[in-house]
Amino acid sequence: MATTNTCDALIRDLHPIGLGTFGISPAETPKVVRTAIELGYRRIDCAPVYFNEDAVGDGLKSAMDDKVVERSDLFVVSKLASPFHRKEHVKLALQKTLHDLNLDYLDLYLIHWPVAFHFVDIDPTTRGYPNEEIDESQDGKRIDTTVSIHETWQAMESLVEEGLVKYIGVSNFPVSLLHELMTTSRIPPAVNQCEGHPYLPQTKLLKYCQARGVHYQAYSPLGTPGYKEAQEPALLEDPVLMEIASKKGDNCTAAQIALAWAVQRGTSVVAKASSQSHLQANLESTHVLLTPQEMDQIAALGARNFRYFRPEDWWGEMAMAVFD
Repeated sequence: MATTNTCDALIRDLHPIGLGTFGISPAETPKVVRTAIELGYRRIDCAPVYFNEDAVGDGLKSAMDDKVVERSDLFVVSKLASPFHRKEHVKLALQKTLHDLNLDYLDLYLIHWPVAFHFVDIDPTTRGYPNEEIDESQDGKRIDTTVSIHETWQAMESLVEEGLVKYIGVSNFPVSLLHELMTTSRIPPAVNQCEGHPYLPQTKLLKYCQARGVHYQAYSPLGTPGYKEAQEPALLEDPVLMEIASKKGDNCTAAQIALAWAVQRGTSVVAKASSQSHLQANLESTHVLLTPQEMDQIAALGARNFRYFRPEDWWGEMAMAVFD
């Protein structure tokens, strides 16, 4: 397996629409992953703290065993959870993820959040997790303030050099942290995966990533309809998106408009879906062409600057706004 970390090489490997697995129940995950691959998905995005990574692995194995797809045709992404940021724990976490996914290497491995937690002991030879301890911050009490992003990144670089990971990157990094990380990185991050949708375009972060050769990948491009609180805005019910969709005809949806906008502004997306119809519709969004005027209309929605994932709400007295 060739290892590289240049943004240009990465973009050649990426399909613009990836399958997001956050929020899919473990019971239905294998079938969703298998169906997505049969429909043409090649990028599968997962993480230990979604607590279905072993089920994702079952879906991958099913598709590969039945020759639906070869491993080399897939682009599998996972993430380093916060309890494993110390250099001696990074490879352990990856080994656990590879075992869960039934793989011997990852295409892309991301630091999930730029915040370390105190270590949680795990068995990399056992698939799945018995509980959700690795995602528990205890209102911030388990945050480890003594681990630097540089220490973690150096261990990530070693994974590339060992051939266990093809690309490495980060997730949820603001401009300031991305800049700091890149002052010492031998292998620059290929990706910064962050929340991104018409209500949160993060234009300054996108432009900085583009200037530094880091690909911006948007998660929650549809506004997390299955995750948001009842009082929070529903992106897919936005009248601007719905009006543009109605003008496109051919049963075009607000979701397809949001995905097309993301792709046309230069980002790839991680879009969760579980039904075959939604999986297919998300893929077909790449055929939707928005005019410059429509792109501008959608960009204007960014004035809301609304974030669905707010870590500053999760960490009690250790609360911090990760983003600028």
